[in-house]
Amino acid sequence: MLVVAALGGNALLRRGEPLTAEAQRANVKIAAESLAEIVRAGHRLVVTHGNGPQVGLLALQGAAYKPEEAYPLDVLGAETEGMIGYIIEQELENALGHDRPVATLLTQVLVDKDDPAFSKPTKFVGPVYDKEEAERKAEAAGWQIAQDGDKWRRVVPSPKPLEIPDMRVLKLLLEQGVVVICAGGGGIPILRRDDGSMIGVEAVIDKDAASALLASQLGADALLLLTDVDAIYRDFGKDTAAPISELTLDEARNLDLPAGSMGPKMAAAGNFAESGGISGIGKLEDALAILERRAGTCVMK
Repeated sequence: MLVVAALGGNALLRRGEPLTAEAQRANVKIAAESLAEIVRAGHRLVVTHGNGPQVGLLALQGAAYKPEEAYPLDVLGAETEGMIGYIIEQELENALGHDRPVATLLTQVLVDKDDPAFSKPTKFVGPVYDKEEAERKAEAAGWQIAQDGDKWRRVVPSPKPLEIPDMRVLKLLLEQGVVVICAGGGGIPILRRDDGSMIGVEAVIDKDAASALLASQLGADALLLLTDVDAIYRDFGKDTAAPISELTLDEARNLDLPAGSMGPKMAAAGNFAESGGISGIGKLEDALAILERRAGTCVMK
């Protein structure tokens, strides 16, 4: 099977942990062991990942140095895709005993310049703050902010991914048996000009939406959305809460899930399942078990 595994933010950084290279590598090492089980079971693998905290930190560092020379979000996205991809690539090679090639590809993703997301930022990036500190930073830097749980964070536009121009390169790598790490942070957002040329745009694409598009365009058999929750729960947060092992496409779309967490994952799972593949949502450590439908929540058409 061809499997696209999308690593949630907890694969790189658990909430409250410092944004250090050491903390991220320790988490990635755990993720790599789980992903290696998929490869050792005989499946082809493509890995995607988030970058919200990392791209936000780079933006803060740039603004602290010379605000007028700060890099735009598309460039910061490329930087984080390279940085995180390097760590995942190295730890996955170690977990596989260096017996097969692993490569990271900086991945451009086309969006629409008229996407309504550009006028309504919703994507969280960067560290979390208390409300007062977030408001001070927003006023100083011209940010927009929103509540994230009991904290506040910067929000930026998150347009819908439409096309992956690097698909030909991805397919060439897979044909050669390469384990590919790509579309990090949802990919690098770009626009197509009237003359057909491409240019980056200030935005951060949702990683799960980009992963679903990637899986569909690759003709993957399965999309795994790996996080720190073991399954989708019915009546989550209530005494009657219970994990759901299987969902039809209609059932999945009728669930009322939080927009800031499981909502986007279920939307991505449904979009990919509609194309005929199997989507699985569950804990990172259970990746192979989710693929084999022994754990997590499975969504099928």
